[in-house]
Amino acid sequence: MGTRRSALGGIGCGRLTICTLPLTIVLVCKRILYKNDHFTSGNNLLLAYLVMALRPFSKRALVTLPDKDALVQEYVGQRLSDLPTPSLVVDRSIVAQNCAIMHQTAKDWDANFRAHVKTHKTAEGVVHQLKSSAGTTHAVIVSTIMEAWHIVNAGLVADGTVQDILYGVPVPMNKIADLAELAHTMASHQGVVRLIVDNPIQIQGLEEFGARTGSHNWSVFIKVDAGNGRAGQVPNTPAMTALLQAALLSPAVSIYGFYCHAGNSYASKSAGEGSSFLTEEVNAVNTVAQEAAQLASKLGGSHGVESWTLSVGSTPTMHAAASDAVRDQLRNVLVGKLELHAGNYPFNDLQQLATNMISEHQIAPFVLSQVIAYYPGRAKDGGDEAMCDVGGIGMSRDTGPRPGYGDLLWDGPGKGWRLVKISQEHGTLQRKPDTPTSQLQIGDYIKICCQHACLTAAAYPFYFVVDSAGGKPDEVVDVWVSWKGW
Repeated sequence: MGTRRSALGGIGCGRLTICTLPLTIVLVCKRILYKNDHFTSGNNLLLAYLVMALRPFSKRALVTLPDKDALVQEYVGQRLSDLPTPSLVVDRSIVAQNCAIMHQTAKDWDANFRAHVKTHKTAEGVVHQLKSSAGTTHAVIVSTIMEAWHIVNAGLVADGTVQDILYGVPVPMNKIADLAELAHTMASHQGVVRLIVDNPIQIQGLEEFGARTGSHNWSVFIKVDAGNGRAGQVPNTPAMTALLQAALLSPAVSIYGFYCHAGNSYASKSAGEGSSFLTEEVNAVNTVAQEAAQLASKLGGSHGVESWTLSVGSTPTMHAAASDAVRDQLRNVLVGKLELHAGNYPFNDLQQLATNMISEHQIAPFVLSQVIAYYPGRAKDGGDEAMCDVGGIGMSRDTGPRPGYGDLLWDGPGKGWRLVKISQEHGTLQRKPDTPTSQLQIGDYIKICCQHACLTAAAYPFYFVVDSAGGKPDEVVDVWVSWKGW
């Protein structure tokens, strides 16, 4: 069977050929994989094929990634004006700065840090999150099992970059087998997979799976609801007590710690408001840890009380955590070891800008689009409008405290304009009222800052990377391939 190669499809190969690879070829492929740069998409595909050859068929093998090598060869060195539109462009120097800020905050708090990878979903982004000029960590959170497997397949577990993966939602019953396979792979590299539970039924499901398969004991976080009604149980309630008792008595789980995420902190408008949400998070997990310690004492035995982890955070509360007053108020009253976590911060976006805890110079991504039509005087206030070639799919329909779906923040064509209406594949721009603006013309390339980077980034199979600190803010220096699927 012949092979074919493209930037979007990788290497085409029939499954029959893959599944009958001679052992000698498999061993040679393994040697190549671990010798070469683990960021190459060719290696990712090679490992996927090895997985198919050495164990039963998995749906993960059906999800192939764009070929990074082909993309780099095609685009590195090109100017932004040479790129297709719409495209997502990321300034890696800003990513690096943002990651260093989080590591410094954790260091100031004498806390561990766990990086959520769901915003960018790339191997390169993971490395920035785990190793910066201000510190190093080895713990991540994933929102999908596919993210975890791509971390493994990128070689980031084998080389020790990632040693601890938390699956960041309450464990689904239909994914326990997949998570067990992931845990087995992590353990072969001295790594660990941790789960989140917030209901005794989830623990029962882990027990039943263990009884059928003889699988290992799971390390779990108890999910705590600090008041935003998103997930978890509320402290000092019968539901939380029942959950703690089930976890402490179960042969299938061991409590690693207590986890809280203040999703409502995105409503913050100042560091003071962000600090209030952070205080609520810390108090909530600490209260539950105290109750768990009391229950453990009554039940007897060893439950790891002294080493429990209290994991709190979101990007707004982590920006607020830089406050000395908040740090001094909270860190001396904790039952366990504090862990901070966040995910949006490597990129940032308009929702983060609306908290007034970052500047526009801390926003790493923008959507590159082109003006395709112009309408003088068409706006209701008599102002001009323009049309661009990105809409709801390329920007997402998320909004935030700032009006519209995106702003043109940076110097250049259209600074001061706003994306006010979106259709599927195009959008309408208007001049923002009472704001100095530059003129737009048909054919202009524009940089649009999105409302919610997590959802906007999800639309793009790869990101063009620039480096303003390296003197190349308008030239592609790399291409990051993003992970898709669940």
